[in-house]
Amino acid sequence: MKQRLLAVMFFGFAFILFAQEKIDYQMMQRIRQEGMQNSKVAELMSYLCDVYAPRLAASPQYRDAGKWAVSKLTEFGLEKAGLESFGALGRGWELKKFYAAMTSPQYMPLIAYPKAWTPGLESTLKGNAVLMDIKTEADMNAFKGKLKGAIVLTRGEQDVPLSLEPDGKRYTDEELEKLKLAQDGGGRNQNADQFAIMRAQRELQTKVAKFIKDEGAAVLLEPSRGKHGTIFVQGGGSYRKGAEVPLPQIVVSVEQYNRMVRILQKNIPVALELEIQANFVDTDSLGYNVIAEIPGTDKKLKDEIVMLGGHFDTWHAGTGATDNSSGSAVAMEAVRILKSLGVKPRRTIRIALWDAEEEGLIGSRGYVANHFFDREKKEKKPEYDKLAAYFNYDNGSGKIRGIYTQGNFEVMPIFEQWLKPFNDLGASTVTFRNTGGTDHQSYDGVGLPGFQFIQDELEYDTRTHHSNMDVYDHTVRADLIQSATIMAAFIYNAAMRDEKLPRKYFDPNAVQQRRPMF
Repeated sequence: MKQRLLAVMFFGFAFILFAQEKIDYQMMQRIRQEGMQNSKVAELMSYLCDVYAPRLAASPQYRDAGKWAVSKLTEFGLEKAGLESFGALGRGWELKKFYAAMTSPQYMPLIAYPKAWTPGLESTLKGNAVLMDIKTEADMNAFKGKLKGAIVLTRGEQDVPLSLEPDGKRYTDEELEKLKLAQDGGGRNQNADQFAIMRAQRELQTKVAKFIKDEGAAVLLEPSRGKHGTIFVQGGGSYRKGAEVPLPQIVVSVEQYNRMVRILQKNIPVALELEIQANFVDTDSLGYNVIAEIPGTDKKLKDEIVMLGGHFDTWHAGTGATDNSSGSAVAMEAVRILKSLGVKPRRTIRIALWDAEEEGLIGSRGYVANHFFDREKKEKKPEYDKLAAYFNYDNGSGKIRGIYTQGNFEVMPIFEQWLKPFNDLGASTVTFRNTGGTDHQSYDGVGLPGFQFIQDELEYDTRTHHSNMDVYDHTVRADLIQSATIMAAFIYNAAMRDEKLPRKYFDPNAVQQRRPMF
C-alpha cells in the first residue's frame, strides 16, 4: 500500500509540472522520420561487429576500432573528434590462434575459448586430463606431486537443467507497471548467508588456483556456465602492467566438459591436444575514450554540455554486439540523425564511447575525474556545473521501453513528456528506481544527472552477455532503429531546454573511493 501511495504521489507531482515542459513536436517528427526511415545503425553495427571486433580493453584491436569511430564521427560532421586518454590503464592482450580437441578415447573438437589476460603455450600440448573436483582444502592433498605439466579439469560434472522458458523475452505491460513502483527499501541483509557461502567458495578457488600453479600444471580447463554450446568467458588474469601471469586457462562448453568428466570417472584416460597463441601487449599502457562534439550555438548556453554514449570495449569470445556495440552504434546513429537534420543545439552535444567498462567503468570514471569531479580529492572541476545530463545505452540491444531516473524526482515529469511522441513505439515507462552496472553510474555517483534507458532484455542474460554468441545475428535491427531515434530526441531536448536538468542533492564529502575489479 505504501508503494502504491508513493507512486500516486510521484505521478501527481508529475501532472502538476507536465505543462511546464516545452517540446518542439515538429522537430520530434523530423527526428522520428530520419531515424526510422533513413537509419544507418545496421551499417554501423556491422562495422563494429564484423570488421572492428572484438575490442578488448587496451588491445590493438580496440585502438584500431577507435580510430575508425573517430573517422566516422568526423564524416558525420562532428567536431573535435579524437581518442582522449583518461590516464594509465595497463597491458593489452590478443588471441592469435587457438585449437582444442579431445583426441582419445574418441576425437571431439572442443567448443572453447581461452580467458583474456592468460598466457599462451610455447607449443602444441598433448597429454591426458587430470580431474580435480575440490570441495575442501584437504582434497588437494591427493594431488600433491601429480600435476607437473598436467592438463587439469578444475571441477566435476555440472548440472544442465532443462528450461521450458524461451531464451528471449520482452517486458510485459505488467512488468513495466511494476517498474514504476518504488522499490522496497528492505532486504539488503536477507541474503547474508548466500554471500557468506559465495565468499567461502571464492577463497577456496583462490587457494586451489595457487596450489595448481605451485604444483607445475600446464593449463586449466573449466566448464562454461552456459549451455547449448554457448561459452561465457571473461578474464583469467589482470590487465595491470607488471601483474603476475597466471596459468593458461580455457573455458569449455558445459556439454563437452561433462562428457570428459564422465569418461574420467570411469577410469578411462582422456587425451587432449591444445594450441594457444596469445600475446600480452605493452606498447601503450594508456586508456582511450572516443570523444566528439556538435558545438552549441546559444551565447549563454553553448559552454554547457549534454552527453550521450555507451562503452566501446568488449570481451573477446564474440564481437560485443549486445555488449556493447549496440550502445556505441545507437549513440553514433543518434548524433548522425541530429547532424543530418542540421540542428543548431543551444548546448554542446558530446558523444563518448568508453574504454574499459568491463574492467570496472574505468574509462568513464577517468573521464569524469578529469572533467567533472575527482573522487580522490573530492574536488569539483570547472565543467561540473556545466553538465546538463548524460544518457547511456548498455543493457543489450533491445528497444527502449523507458528510462530510470536514479531517484531523481524532478526529472520524472520531464522524461514522461519527452517520451510522449514515442509511446506508440513502446517507450513510455519512467521509473524512480536506480539501475547499475554501467557507465551512467560514473556520473550519478558524483551527483551529476546520469541516466540509463530501460531496454527489452531479449536474449541478453540467457545467451549473449559476455559470450561467444554476442554477435551481430543476435541483435534486432528494428529495436536499434527505435533506440537511436529516441536517444536523438532525448539529446535534442536536453540541449534545447532553457534550464539544465534538475539534480539530486549531493554531498561531495560523502563520496566513497572505489576499488578496482581486478
